[in-house]
Amino acid sequence: MRSISFFLFYFITRLIAFLPLRGMFVISDFSRFIAYYIVRYRRKTVAYNLKNSFPDKTPKELKRIEKAYYKHFSDLFLEIIYMLHASKRKADKICKFNNVDLIKKYYDEGKSVIVATGHYGNWEILSLIAYYVDHKVIGIYKPVRNKKFEEFINNSRERFGAIAVPMHDAFRTVLSYNQQGKLFFLGLIADQTPARSEVRYWTTFLNQDTPVFLGVEKIAIKTNQPVFFCNMRKVSRGKYVIDFELLCDKPQETKPYEITNMHVRALEKLIQEAPEYWLWSHRRWKFKRVDGKIVRQKIE
Repeated sequence: MRSISFFLFYFITRLIAFLPLRGMFVISDFSRFIAYYIVRYRRKTVAYNLKNSFPDKTPKELKRIEKAYYKHFSDLFLEIIYMLHASKRKADKICKFNNVDLIKKYYDEGKSVIVATGHYGNWEILSLIAYYVDHKVIGIYKPVRNKKFEEFINNSRERFGAIAVPMHDAFRTVLSYNQQGKLFFLGLIADQTPARSEVRYWTTFLNQDTPVFLGVEKIAIKTNQPVFFCNMRKVSRGKYVIDFELLCDKPQETKPYEITNMHVRALEKLIQEAPEYWLWSHRRWKFKRVDGKIVRQKIE
């Protein structure tokens, strides 16, 4: 059954990818209408997240962001399908990297780089950086049950020059590269929700008490490599611009949780500037603290 699902997925996405990117947005507009008005895909979650994240905004402002988000979300879905099959020339038109020289400078100095990002804009685009830097680009992913699907997705990512590493092998892989003196560009999506048993640190993020993964900080301190934040901005449909912001170049001299708060604040600032491009349908706030205990958050 999973094989049939995979081949059906491959066939449909292949057909869609033959369309020019602008033509795909016609499908996106139709998909948005279905998702928002008919299926009402996670609308309760999106509204709940927005209300808690922006308590000072009016219902009218929150509704505007909500509708803009679903437009972006539909675009994102089609962009990811497009990139699964797109050539380097076509994929390259989606994103412009503004200050790659800053990354290259560290390669020339014999240093790797760690780049924190979030579910903002189109995070899959970051794999295209492999075309522009000499570092070996490492992308971390969460394994899925359908291994044919996983293999296909990873092959699509790796054809741009990056290597896909499962989450459970991330720390070991990075340490191995570091010990061997292999220079790497490590991209980490740092805004995911830790499992209840893995929660070690809480901070305020978008006006809410939020558990945060410490992976970026742990790897940075262990390897003592500079940490950047990926400032991704959507300038038009299917067009993004990325600037790399240096957060810290001497991790081992930082205080506990300092690096974590740096990339959390950087992402928060980006979201506040253009909130519709973050993944609001994600259950980011699954847990809360009540009387010293971690309990599952209910959507009200």
